[in-house]
Amino acid sequence: MNAAAPAAPRLTLPEQSGTALPSVSWNQEFCHGAWVLSSYADVSTALRDPRFSVQRSRRWINSSIDPARTDRTQRIAEQHQLRAFKRILSRSLLFLDGHSHTRLRRVMQAGFSAAALQRQAPAISAIAERLIQQILARASVNASGATVVEFDFIRDFARPLPILVIAELLGITLDGHSGFVAAASAIAAFIGSPTPTMPLALAAQEALTQLLTHFHHEIALRRTQPRDDLVGQLMEAESTGAISAMEMLAQCCTLLFAGYETTRHLLGNGVLALLQHPLQWQALQASPERLPRALRELLRYHSPVQYTGRRLTADLEWHGQQLRRGQLVILQIAAANRDPQRFSNPDQLDISRDEGNHLAFGHGPHVCIGATLTYMEAELAMRALLRALPDLQLQPQGWRWDSNDAYRGLTTLPLTCVIAPPAVQVSTASSEPRHG
Repeated sequence: MNAAAPAAPRLTLPEQSGTALPSVSWNQEFCHGAWVLSSYADVSTALRDPRFSVQRSRRWINSSIDPARTDRTQRIAEQHQLRAFKRILSRSLLFLDGHSHTRLRRVMQAGFSAAALQRQAPAISAIAERLIQQILARASVNASGATVVEFDFIRDFARPLPILVIAELLGITLDGHSGFVAAASAIAAFIGSPTPTMPLALAAQEALTQLLTHFHHEIALRRTQPRDDLVGQLMEAESTGAISAMEMLAQCCTLLFAGYETTRHLLGNGVLALLQHPLQWQALQASPERLPRALRELLRYHSPVQYTGRRLTADLEWHGQQLRRGQLVILQIAAANRDPQRFSNPDQLDISRDEGNHLAFGHGPHVCIGATLTYMEAELAMRALLRALPDLQLQPQGWRWDSNDAYRGLTTLPLTCVIAPPAVQVSTASSEPRHG
């Protein structure tokens, strides 16, 4: 779909709303029925409330089994088919509450401290520069005598950069990107389906199993050749009994997937939004120090994660509605970030906006552990783009939005840029990325 103002994916707040949001509503499309919270106040409150539990992976995966099936034996057999999927996800930090969540988060936090991430900054900058040099190396002279490069920003930059960065952080080598991208797509397809099907669940299980096998081999090598990186830190925690072997593997798989999806969508969505608002792109060129605030606005404007889910651990009344223990609640992050009761002119992109926190990374005890890494990664990448490709322009047609409901992102974003001679000269000295 090519359009200057694409409609938001279904089940999310339309991008041009300007209206107040319903406090709570029932939606049958989510896993055969769920309550939906959409206002900023409700979503932020629920994200902090322990009665809204993240421990929902097993029932969520089981929801892919056709509820109309009357053959109990077949239902049990299908649940058994998905046991590997449930075993991995149920041990991920994303789906743990209470003491288990606190324990795992404490172990992982060392790898995401400010000091640890600052040590990664040179490597992130180098990866961004290498990718840009590969783009510049394809520049050619057009009929008017100008040196121009045309490229797909998603394929050539937004997709490979987070893969390489998270691989660097974990200390692993990915032999090519295609296998990982296919695995990530299968997992994202399951997560992004309001009511997943058995084929989607089995494909996601196979993808996670592939990642698990990769880390099994990696960790086996590390037993005799230890390294000081995030995988090494998780292995140390496992050796002391702080986490189990399956918890260690589950975190590795989750980090590899989650670190990729959010960052690539932030980069793609952010560049599209800025080029659709060229005065704001030019303002960043003139004052790159405005990038931290601009990134917060870009995350609010196009939330990479559109919604998240919770299971109720107790009955409660919410705006006059009786919500029951065990029911699913969908928290509409994208809608909350466009709530006119919270943000002035919410459908307007304003990189100078200073109206408090967005909810793109969640809120409360389960706020995204990699949020600081994503911010740093995006800022370093955007600085490199502003410096090397200041005259970026959208090609008239061609960008496409993914149909995924949970993730707001582009599958393709064709761009063009007139290149100054010094940049072209630098581009001829490009080198291949270290990983893949």
